[in-house]
Amino acid sequence: MCSRPAATPPTGPGRPGRPRSAAADAAILEATRAALVELGWSKLSMGDVATRAGVAKTTLYRRWAGKSELVVDAVAVLFDELELPDRGSLAADVEGVVRQFAALLERPEAKTALMAVVAESTRDEPLRERIRSSIVERQKRLVLQGRARAQARGELPAPAGGGQGAGAADATDDLVFDVIAGAVVHRALVSGEPVDREWARRFTALLLGGLSAVPRE
Repeated sequence: MCSRPAATPPTGPGRPGRPRSAAADAAILEATRAALVELGWSKLSMGDVATRAGVAKTTLYRRWAGKSELVVDAVAVLFDELELPDRGSLAADVEGVVRQFAALLERPEAKTALMAVVAESTRDEPLRERIRSSIVERQKRLVLQGRARAQARGELPAPAGGGQGAGAADATDDLVFDVIAGAVVHRALVSGEPVDREWARRFTALLLGGLSAVPRE
């Protein structure tokens, strides 16, 4: 799986105090993921995370209002590892990112943290909005990159009016993201079935070509 160096953790509105330390942030987010896997959402506390990270609890509260925001940011950093390597065609690019996403969801810290915050967000609209802004909207970059690359190869039509192919996501980009993310999360975390090479190939054929392009058994 392709990955890149850990991204700078997402931040909310600025809080007064000393300048943030990237190393401290990384330690805190790693401790959060470890505590969540070991303790679960209900037993996770800011105090436990602070102890594991070797920082004062006040350090956490200068950065995050509570554990909901903290866990979302701990998950968001993992999703920032996803990349869209150029595999030579749109189909190969989609298959690659699908399998990379599935591999990320196999990691206990990613699986546990994502399922915990999604479940909690059903009762917490501000948390749901934070998930949208910190995870969903940021990862739509993969769809934009794939679209722009496919347009440059001539696999997709150029944007109308001569605009740039890598601009803001439109309704179609949003739908593509929802289809890919929804299918992979359902397959990996709900059905518990493998996202292997053959499944990724068939899913990509359905996404790009519709039902008529999927070979029947």
